[in-house]
Amino acid sequence: MSTPFRERNPVPIGAISILVIIAFILIAFKAGSLPIIGGGDTYHASFSDSSGLKANDEVRIAGVRVGKVTGVTLNDGHVEVTFKIRTSSHFGTETGAQIKVKTLLGAMFLALEPAGPGQLKKGSTIPVSRTRSAYDVVQAFSGLADRAEKINLDQLSTSLNDLSAATANTPAALKSTLTGLSALSANVAARDGQINSLLTNLRKVSGVLSTRDQDIVTLMKNSDVLLRAVVARRAAVHRLLVSTSQFSTQLTLLVQQSRGDLKPALANLEGVVAVLRKNQSNLDNSLRLLAPFYRVFTSTLGTGPWFDTWISNLPPTPGLGKNS
Repeated sequence: MSTPFRERNPVPIGAISILVIIAFILIAFKAGSLPIIGGGDTYHASFSDSSGLKANDEVRIAGVRVGKVTGVTLNDGHVEVTFKIRTSSHFGTETGAQIKVKTLLGAMFLALEPAGPGQLKKGSTIPVSRTRSAYDVVQAFSGLADRAEKINLDQLSTSLNDLSAATANTPAALKSTLTGLSALSANVAARDGQINSLLTNLRKVSGVLSTRDQDIVTLMKNSDVLLRAVVARRAAVHRLLVSTSQFSTQLTLLVQQSRGDLKPALANLEGVVAVLRKNQSNLDNSLRLLAPFYRVFTSTLGTGPWFDTWISNLPPTPGLGKNS
């Protein structure tokens, strides 16, 4: 026979409960590393430059988010980007990768460029030959040195002086403009998923319209027939409206002309109704007394075009039993 729960020793129950809570907390902190909850397959890509890419940045295929960057490290003179793909996206063995700019404020994302047959093996590394950074620091500085040698310092000084004079009186407006651009960029980045959904729905709507083009053409033809019928009946509709307007005018005139006659008639009618209401009890009593008379009258004249009556003892009968 099992012991009731309330009679058991609370110490081991409390210890087990604490251990379970600690396990759940650890699972919550390490959820991204679990094979089911964390989800996704891990891949690597080597770049010549990180271009500002960092952990938790998005991974996209054809503009659709499919995963995120989990780490950016330096490995043997190259930047190794580790990322996870959380969806069932397919990309071939010759897939490339590119770091692209996401917002005007410099947010980046990793774009995969599927290529080749089959599916890239889990844990594989995309080599530098198939990756492109958003910008190459060495190449940028080399180009900067070449450009700097060709700068005309006198023209640059004049341009800067003119720019300073032009913006001397508009610091607040310029600051507001930059603030607005920053807010716009942040809003666009925050609504990235909604924008993708909007574009997807627009593509579906376009497909539906494309498949229903014949129905739309038929609807337009039917609308044209309806409009032609309305135009053909325009004269009849016009006559109907004119006749209705004339009838309304005549009715108004009739009411105006009869108003003087109707007022006395209504006043007299009100007096008659008052008299009848005043003598209502007498009328009720008269109708009650007339009922027997109408019954006798109907019995007398109701059998034909003559009077049906009987008079008693007229003429008087001679006495019976007397001697003549």
